[in-house]
Amino acid sequence: MKKIAVLTSGGDSPGMNAASRAVTKLAAAKGTQVLGALEGYEGLIDGAFRELTHVSSDGAIVIDGEVDTAGNQGGTLIGSARSLRFREKEGRAKAFAQLQARGLEGLVVIGGNGSLTGAHAFATEFGVKVMGIPGSIDNDIGCTATALGVDTALNTIVEACDRISDTARAHRRAFVVEVMGRDCGYLAMASAIAMAADAVLIRERGKTEAQLVEDIAGVISTGYSRGKRRILIIKAEGITVPCTRLVKLTEERMRPELPTVEIRATVLGHVVRGGAPSYQDRAVAGRLGFSAVTALLEGATDEMVGWLPPTPGGLATADSSVLRFPLDRVLTETASLIDGSSPVTKRRLALMEKASGVLAL
Repeated sequence: MKKIAVLTSGGDSPGMNAASRAVTKLAAAKGTQVLGALEGYEGLIDGAFRELTHVSSDGAIVIDGEVDTAGNQGGTLIGSARSLRFREKEGRAKAFAQLQARGLEGLVVIGGNGSLTGAHAFATEFGVKVMGIPGSIDNDIGCTATALGVDTALNTIVEACDRISDTARAHRRAFVVEVMGRDCGYLAMASAIAMAADAVLIRERGKTEAQLVEDIAGVISTGYSRGKRRILIIKAEGITVPCTRLVKLTEERMRPELPTVEIRATVLGHVVRGGAPSYQDRAVAGRLGFSAVTALLEGATDEMVGWLPPTPGGLATADSSVLRFPLDRVLTETASLIDGSSPVTKRRLALMEKASGVLAL
């Protein structure tokens, strides 16, 4: 291949720039030029590209200096967006025409479930050589143990909760802290264990508003009776009851028992998405990018590279920690992660059930 494109799509995640850098560096080393599609699939449709490599005076293909620097930064240098147009075949046809017009022979897609769904459709409908790299802080992508941004997001949550815990202990208060994770409670579960939180509230347990209030009230009451000064409860975004409403209802429920109870709500929101990628996210991004480009240049298509996959199977790569999976299998496993039928989700929930009695101690 003489020329390929790379795009970042959907919600941004720390490590996307590092993956784009890895893709660009390896491709350049193999004599392949790289263009970045701006704003994800939208740029692909509109023909909005940025040259991530250039030809030096001695004829070598080298990467743009800003791409090299951006690898150490959060966000994504080439932009990201959710594209409604790419969901339609007409939009994908326009994107295919743009690839052909520029002589682009392959595409690397860095993103989550929606992005990989688009990549699969693009490959099957138009025969485009496509490789996917999982990028999602929610860790809700099948056939990979982690996705780009997960580790950085967890570090951000832990740091924020450390700060919240300091003020909580100073005033003997309880905090309900909401973290991101619309369809998957992984961030809440993992950060709750890391923080030794008193409880974790996740969508996967299917509890009603009334049950959630009773759970929170019970944890706070028990904690205070044991002399605790800090009560920390982690709530996943996937629980649709607003954080402030849960706090209000819990205070009303506890007032007869503890008239002076003080509970605070904190929503971390998009703070969790930002920040320079951690060592792990940079390392994983580099190794996934290396394997994705290697496979693409060897003719592979309609696949995703996964890191230490928890699911059996997959095609081996030169990196023993990275396997390749067909995108249709990735998407099937992703759907089962979200609906709770995946063995991975069941194992996570079983672990949290066993840990729930320990967290509050």
